[in-house]
Order: sequence, then structure tokens, then C-alpha cells
Amino acid sequence: MIEERFDAIVIGAGMAGNAAAYTMASRGLKVLQLERGEYPGSKNVQGAIMYASMLEKIIPDFREDAPLERHLVEQRFWVMDDRSHTGMHYRSDDFNEDKPNRYTIVRAQFDKWFSRKCREVGVTLLCETTVTELIRNDAGKVLGVKTDRRGGAVFADVVVLAEGVNGLLGPRAGLRASPKPETVALAVKEMHFLPAETIESRFAIKGDEGVVIEMVGTFSKGMTGLGFLYTNKESISVGLGCLVSDFAETRESPYAMLEAFKAHPSIAPLLAGSECKEYAAHLIPEGGFKEIPQLYGDGWVVVGDAAHFNNAVHREGSNLAMTSGRLAGEAIHRIKAARDPLTKDTLKLYKQLLDESFLMKDLKKYKDLPGLLHTNSKNFFLSYPQLMSQAAQSYLRVDGTPKIDKEKKTLRSFIDKRSRLGLISDAVKLAMAWR
Repeated sequence: MIEERFDAIVIGAGMAGNAAAYTMASRGLKVLQLERGEYPGSKNVQGAIMYASMLEKIIPDFREDAPLERHLVEQRFWVMDDRSHTGMHYRSDDFNEDKPNRYTIVRAQFDKWFSRKCREVGVTLLCETTVTELIRNDAGKVLGVKTDRRGGAVFADVVVLAEGVNGLLGPRAGLRASPKPETVALAVKEMHFLPAETIESRFAIKGDEGVVIEMVGTFSKGMTGLGFLYTNKESISVGLGCLVSDFAETRESPYAMLEAFKAHPSIAPLLAGSECKEYAAHLIPEGGFKEIPQLYGDGWVVVGDAAHFNNAVHREGSNLAMTSGRLAGEAIHRIKAARDPLTKDTLKLYKQLLDESFLMKDLKKYKDLPGLLHTNSKNFFLSYPQLMSQAAQSYLRVDGTPKIDKEKKTLRSFIDKRSRLGLISDAVKLAMAWR
């Protein structure tokens, strides 16, 4: 194991860890990054969405060589029952600008690239290395880490925990609690491969343009959950996720649910003829603002998924990870530049920077929504999708029934299912949680 001392140790080489490591090393700090996987991205085979403006703040010229799949020109939202979907979409040629706003990526490739960029600015990376515990002095200040390597103690002025939502080091050290089942989603994904020209024809796109579809509906069987489909250059990422607590209660099989989801009449034609080559499962923090742990202390900060930085309402995770990693790196650099010790008193700068950013403002705005959706999941993810489908079909089917009769029947179906008071209550609660 390396014997020298570092300015900072970063635990994890995902989006947040790479952002923190790059930010610090590019400003002259001596950074060690520890990753338990075989290589950065080895634990990620899935596709994802990457938000350009957040990465630009870290690596302005990333578009020159980053492994980007497609830039998104169209967003679709579907509410699904068992046989149909009611949807809306937004598409604009403005997204074909010189610097597109969102890209699909394959994390295994992207994380490798991001890590290479970190090493180019001086980060020392050790893979296949598990951090077993934090080293502290008698006053509790973190001085470094112990690893599973021989002679595996290494010291630094600060440790950045970017270990993910299911990382064990933070909970073992008492820095944060283990995530509760009702605040974590289990997402399952598959990568389906198709020729680029087939994808472009099927989704009415050209060149590097891409489409993302996000869904809610009966496929989650009344559990709090979402479905998604992203277009890559020569593959499609498709999957769904539901709260771990709901899986535990219902005993539903995530894999079986994914198989049924792919067979849905709205999904199956988009995957027709494809070859599935990769399957992955991943835990995603869903608790939002109310589940954010203590973010800093004497000699340590926590970033990314480990800090529950995920906006479930807007399905944003990578941008929050990169932003929190960058802000942690900037705070540490500023404290070091001032020659101040990295203590709880000085590292509160990291929290101040977060509070001033969109990240904390967005999470605070939706602080009550995760709890509302969880406690009313059967209404929002089962009853309302069914009612919306019935209403749409009734409206569009021309069968000689007077329109006034159809309208009365549709209204009655909503009242019978939820009651007038229930409908009003749902609307008020949703509005209050969304404000």
C-alpha cells in the first residue's frame, strides 16, 4: 500500500467520487481515490442520462472525447394500464444546438473515461481496494482509512465518502444511518442491442439524436415505482424500479415484473428484434430532502448517493452527484488554500455551497412528495392510471353513445373509485407536496 500522505482520500469512483477527485486534483491537491471494483464503472453495466451543464462546470471541453451515446431531443411521459398508455411528449429542434443539454451514456464506458480524466490531472487511483474502516484520533477527527490491502493504512487531511447509497463504511463509522427500505428503490435494467438505423427509424430520430420515455402505471402493481427507456447509439436501456419496502411487502419478483413490462403492448414493439446482452440491479436513494444525513464533520464529507442526493420527481441523480462532488472539492480546496484545518467548523463551507445551489433548493421544494407517493401508492400508481386509460378510450371511441353520457360515466368512475372527498384530498395533498 502507498505510504505517503495525501491532501484528500476519495472513496468511490462513480460520478460523485470522480467529480470530487478531479476538482481537487485539478487545483493542485494531492488526491488518492479508492475503488472496490476491478475498474471504475465495473459495477455499472447500465445506461443512464448525463446532464451536460453539470459536467461542463468540471470539464468544460468534455464533448471532445467523452463516450457519449445520443443527445436527447425528445422526452415522453406515459401513464400506463395493462394494455395501453396515455402520454405526452416534448420534442424540439432547439436540443440540436451546438452544445446539447442531455446525453444518454453507458456508465461502464463513461466512468472509465471520467476516471482517466482524473488521473490526467494527478489523481492516484487504486482499484480492487475496499476501505474497511476510518482512522480517527482520540477526539474523533478522521485522519485516514484502513483498507483490505497489506499495510493498508493511509492518511489524509480529509476523507470524501462517495461510496453510494448502500455503502457500508459510513454506517459502520456512525456517520450516517443505513438507508431504510422505504427510502431506497431497487431498479432493474437491461441493455437491448439493435442496429443504429433501426433505433433511428423506430424513434423517428437521426444521427446522434435520442429519445427518453419515462412511465408510471399498473406495471408497478400498486407499488411506488417508475419505468424508463433510453435510446443509445446501438442499444436501448429499459427497466423499472420500486421501493425496497414494497418489494419486501408484496414479495413480487423484480425480474418477473421487468419481463411483464417488456411484454407490454406499448413497450414490446420498441424492443422487437433486439438482443439482450446485459442485466443489472442497482439501489437508488428515494427519500429526498428528509433523508439527507449529516454531510460533514471533523475530517470528512459525504457526497452523491451516499448523501441521498437524488431528485426522484425529476429523475435526476447524476447531476446531483457531480454537483455535490464538485462543491465538496471546491470547499476543501478553499479551506486548504486558506491554510485552515479541515474540521467540522471549516467544512461547513461545503454545506453552505450546497444550500446556495439548485441541488438543495430542488430537494427542499419536493421534501414532502416521496412520503405522499409512498403512502398513497395504490391510488397514484394503480387506480389513477386505470381511470385515465378508461377516460381516454371512452373519449376517443365513437360508438353512438352521446358525449354527455360518456362524460357522466367517466366522472362517476372517478367518484366511485376515490369518492369526491378522496379526489379533493389527493389533489390538495399533491399540490401541497409539489409547491
